[in-house]
Amino acid sequence: MTNRRRWVLFAVAAAAISVGAAASALLGVDMYLHSRYERSAGFNMWGYRGPSVGRKRAGEYRIVVLGGSAAYGYGVTADEAIPAALQRLLRSRAPSPIFTVVNLGYNNEGAYSFKATLDDYAWLRYDLALLYEGYNDLSTTRQNTQIFRHESPVFRLTGYMPIFPIVFKEKAGAMLNGGDASYRADGKTQFHAGLAAKTGATVLTATADIAQSLEAQIGRVSSERSSHADEGIDTECERWSSYCRSIERAIEAARSHHAQVLVATQPYLRTGEQALTVHKQQQAALRDFLRRRFADDRDVAYVDAGDAVNLEDPRLSFDHMHLLAEGNARVAAVLVRRVIEMAASRTQSAS
Repeated sequence: MTNRRRWVLFAVAAAAISVGAAASALLGVDMYLHSRYERSAGFNMWGYRGPSVGRKRAGEYRIVVLGGSAAYGYGVTADEAIPAALQRLLRSRAPSPIFTVVNLGYNNEGAYSFKATLDDYAWLRYDLALLYEGYNDLSTTRQNTQIFRHESPVFRLTGYMPIFPIVFKEKAGAMLNGGDASYRADGKTQFHAGLAAKTGATVLTATADIAQSLEAQIGRVSSERSSHADEGIDTECERWSSYCRSIERAIEAARSHHAQVLVATQPYLRTGEQALTVHKQQQAALRDFLRRRFADDRDVAYVDAGDAVNLEDPRLSFDHMHLLAEGNARVAAVLVRRVIEMAASRTQSAS
């Protein structure tokens, strides 16, 4: 073997070892961050909020909740979000079968993400998919095509969802936005960060970028076609055709995995007469669509939680959209009866 060839092999081996060592170190940090932020504002290593549920038990009825930040529980801890509140109610009111509720929601996601999420988590062997979203699909001019987990090549390839880049960049953002505040000419707040904070934020951002660059390398063997809005849709769903089509695709995906589906209307937005009108129009169009399209499927149901919570009540919502613990508990109380009925129906069908 020539000296040149030895040096080439050495360089390749050194690069592989360094990348492997960096990846191992980042994995260790990432798993620590998962354990630290899992309850407060993060997600577990499998990409969903709350503790990992493990292998499905005999007699267990498993529910997955899909939606945006309202389902995820933005502003509250994992055990105060709707899925956790629903699980507690189900277990207290109907001890048999065993109920488990998994929170598959994530901030800013709309109905377009539902099919991908249901397919990604088919391994959970869920019995019921609860589709809880409308806020993030109110636009009639541009469809929300975010699929958060698919932005991670690591998740697409392995099912493991890194939290490292998100935590570090949020920490960096908090450092840069801290300190004294002043007001710009346009009335928006302008924050000033000190030199030490800027230096620390730069280090955190750079470290997060390293983690994302490693993901990008993995992404070369886990490429995915870009998300595209639904085209050529004719669902008779008025202005909300893209939204209805996404719900339809999600229902079809859940049914292909032999699961029941419960579609729920979120509490009506009341930030103004126009917001309330538009939200009610959207949900009325969806109800009519579901009635036409799935009238003959007893395993597809709808529940209206639109009036379950007054979003203007500061005891229930802190920003007229996202709910506090008591607000989430009230929504769960509206959902629980319908879920128990569907579970009973599935049990009867099985027997």
